[in-house]
Amino acid sequence: MEWETVIGLEIHAQLRTKSKIFSSASTAYGAEPNTQACAVDLGLPGVLPVVNAEAIRMAAKFGLATGSNVAKRSVFARKNYFYPDLPKGYQISQMDLPIVESGNIEIELEDGTKKTVGITRAHLEEDAGKSLHEDFHGLTGIDLNRAGTPLLEIVSEPDMRSAKEAVAYMKKIHSLVQYLDICDGNMAEGSFRCDANVSVRPKGQKEFGTRAELKNINSFRFVERAINIEVERQIDLIEDGGEVVQETRLYDADKNETRSMRSKEEANDYRYFPDPDLLPVILDDAYLEEVRATLPELPEARRQRFVTEFELSDYDAGILTSSRAMADYFEATVAATSSDAKTVANWIMGDLSSRLNKEDIDITQSPVSSAMLATLLNKIADKTISGKMAKDVFNGLWNNEGDVDGIIDKMGGGQITDDAAIEAMIDEVIANSPGQLEQYRSGKDKLFGYFVGQVMKASQGKANPALVNGMLKKKLNG
Repeated sequence: MEWETVIGLEIHAQLRTKSKIFSSASTAYGAEPNTQACAVDLGLPGVLPVVNAEAIRMAAKFGLATGSNVAKRSVFARKNYFYPDLPKGYQISQMDLPIVESGNIEIELEDGTKKTVGITRAHLEEDAGKSLHEDFHGLTGIDLNRAGTPLLEIVSEPDMRSAKEAVAYMKKIHSLVQYLDICDGNMAEGSFRCDANVSVRPKGQKEFGTRAELKNINSFRFVERAINIEVERQIDLIEDGGEVVQETRLYDADKNETRSMRSKEEANDYRYFPDPDLLPVILDDAYLEEVRATLPELPEARRQRFVTEFELSDYDAGILTSSRAMADYFEATVAATSSDAKTVANWIMGDLSSRLNKEDIDITQSPVSSAMLATLLNKIADKTISGKMAKDVFNGLWNNEGDVDGIIDKMGGGQITDDAAIEAMIDEVIANSPGQLEQYRSGKDKLFGYFVGQVMKASQGKANPALVNGMLKKKLNG
């Protein structure tokens, strides 16, 4: 039997507010445990939550950027459940009347295929605390610093049919929230994570199969692996005569398997009801237009501009605009160098990205700034250094060995561009290679590379390659 996979994602994006969604406690990451949870976050008797206006603005910004309906009236509700990292015994979220509904995102797959994925809703809620299992000798510690951090939960339609489609969608949302400056997208710190709802059905069947929810996955690679392994598990289970049960499962990256956590609750299990301490959020047209005016140039528009303005290919423009930070880095470098945009793009997508990937860091953490790269490219353009030397200078910049000029000086200076000096080296190489000269002149053109290599060796790699090639060809053919 042929099977079809059905996938929907629930993405949790922590909003970049300075304070929490219902209190003035800080949202800064990395503080000592339980130092940033105030009485409101803990739900102590007599406290009253007050909604953070910035969180509302950020949610509306996302809704407008995705062509969604931003509700003029949305309501906060209490979602009741009991878990150690939820100090109040309920989570303030949105249920029947979320702030954002009915949008869509276009994704592009590796083969260039495009697909539209629907956004069912995006609602505001508070994050829970965090359970810590390490270093407690069989016990669990609770850090409530994260409790009350504003979350935008973005719920997709079940429109994705493969793990790769799910990853493409997640990456698109990841890029968008960073462009909008509403989430830093730091997956390692948990500020961008997702739950995946996965089911299978016989190909051609309209009804959905029973779904399992894969909880709290915080990397693109793990999302793809978790979905694929869960699809395989469900198909094997059904083909062996079993049934998939609706449940929440955990993905274990070390064992590359999913395992059951608990049965999947329905909405009525949480006993949602409007929070009596919070008024409905009322937005008017003037407010929404004010928010719309703050929308930045979005990824797709920027990609198209890079194609037309900088004459880049669709592929190059897509890579460079996949993150706002990379697009900004590219434009800053282009503005500061005499090199063409394609050369800048090649360096960013090549040497720079290779080092970033190798050390698993973001471009915002690059030790080579856009100004440094522009200076380096200018040295290539004015023939101070060759392309090969530039790679050595780049490595020096990366390792904080000094600025461009300082590193070039340490290397013994720039390129040799003096015609007389290069001619003297060529004459010496030819004089010392009579046999090779005779073979070259008898038709063995491949020996040209030998002569180039000998001249570059004599110059310690500093002779301008273009001058060497031109002058050498004239001498050898003389």
